[in-house]
Amino acid sequence: MSTTAAVPTVADVVAELERRYPPTWAEEWDKVGLVLGEPGAPVRRILCVVDVVPETVAEALAAHADMIIAHHPLLLRGVSSVAPTTYKGRIIHQLIKADVALYVAHTNADVAVPGVSDALAHRLGLTDLRPLKPSRPGTPAAGEGRG
Repeated sequence: MSTTAAVPTVADVVAELERRYPPTWAEEWDKVGLVLGEPGAPVRRILCVVDVVPETVAEALAAHADMIIAHHPLLLRGVSSVAPTTYKGRIIHQLIKADVALYVAHTNADVAVPGVSDALAHRLGLTDLRPLKPSRPGTPAAGEGRG
């Protein structure tokens, strides 16, 4: 008798990301969270990227990814159109047509422990890390930068 693990959904992945990188930790100006995608859609393969650009979208499509988790927001500033004739519109249309969800964790992932700042500090060989600018209360040992 074999047992099959349930395939997580977009909502499941979002819940885990938001547990690890709460949106409330993001800077006020930042745009984090689910950008597009059906919450009930299954997620078998995720591509993690720094930026959502045509090259990373092509990589996600070639890898048959169901979701992209990006660091930098695609829609940080307001847009007046997502027509496929615009740069961002083309990206959005490609992702929707391919049923690829998009989630952004930016400044909330920077300040988390472990987070992006920790990963960069470790990559540079830094040890005994502490935030250069501690975060607001409720985010123990978290903050901007590492030193």
